[in-house]
Amino acid sequence: MNSIELRDPVSGSTARIAPHRGFNCHEFRAAVDGRSIDVIDADPEFPNGAGRPSGHGIPLLFPFPNRIRGGRYAWDGREYVIDPDEALNDGRGNAIHGFCLDRPWRMTAQSERVAIAEFQLSRDAPDRISFWPADFLIEVRYEIGPAALRADVRIANPADVPLPWGFGTHPYFRLPLGKESDPARCAVQADAAECWELEGALPTGRRLPVPVEKDLRESEYVDVLTLDDVLTGLPEGAKTVQSRIVDEQAGVEIVQRADGIFRELVVYTPGGRNAVCLEPYTCVTDAVNLHARGIDAGWRVLPPGEEFRTWIEIRAGLVVA
Repeated sequence: MNSIELRDPVSGSTARIAPHRGFNCHEFRAAVDGRSIDVIDADPEFPNGAGRPSGHGIPLLFPFPNRIRGGRYAWDGREYVIDPDEALNDGRGNAIHGFCLDRPWRMTAQSERVAIAEFQLSRDAPDRISFWPADFLIEVRYEIGPAALRADVRIANPADVPLPWGFGTHPYFRLPLGKESDPARCAVQADAAECWELEGALPTGRRLPVPVEKDLRESEYVDVLTLDDVLTGLPEGAKTVQSRIVDEQAGVEIVQRADGIFRELVVYTPGGRNAVCLEPYTCVTDAVNLHARGIDAGWRVLPPGEEFRTWIEIRAGLVVA
């Protein structure tokens, strides 16, 4: 199947999205100072089925980002088990990344610069309805602008019971940002003062001061980073949160801004690949089980008939000294 293309007629920036593969934005080319910057990393054949849905572009993670321990949790006095089929399993027996990233979404509107699609569990993945306490609908509106890509997200509860949820994205940012640059000398920056202690990629429930080798507050070059970590302790009370990738040789930076609800940032450096993932999450990994233990994990609940809106924006530009 073909992707859809968005184009900003003023700048020439473009984006391509695959509705049939989780409404995944697998290409974003930003026009910066007369150059076309390839921002997102994905297999060129991703729209034709190449690669894991979670391993390319910008996967959308809902109703939970990252893992649920053993694919098991309890909610409102009932035990739930997420069927450990290949699409929902991390290879270690944990459920991973929700129910939306590997299924087709329904397009509801499209113009030159905007694409809107939605996914409802009972309609678009009825075989998974028993895995979650409530039906849900998630709508994403992508808009391309001058060197910017914005996602506006609407989460709705069409059920007659409360909807527990967490949301995140898993963008793969391509390195370097210039044709003559060294990917190893691209730097990553994020204002996270803490990290979650992990055992087997799952949080123990403890938040710790971020260690030196994971501290990105002053920025760090990618070649010295080996990360698959959940950072937190972002500036308290901030209306927006921000992370950056800087290619000094190219004089170009990528800035990812998000609503202040995104309290966690997973930073992942995939081995053998010139890319880095900066993943904004509204909650930590395994939040539903941590919540049951009385730990503030960012887990949220949406009452019947209500909706919640949030947003993320990725913008390319010249490095500002």
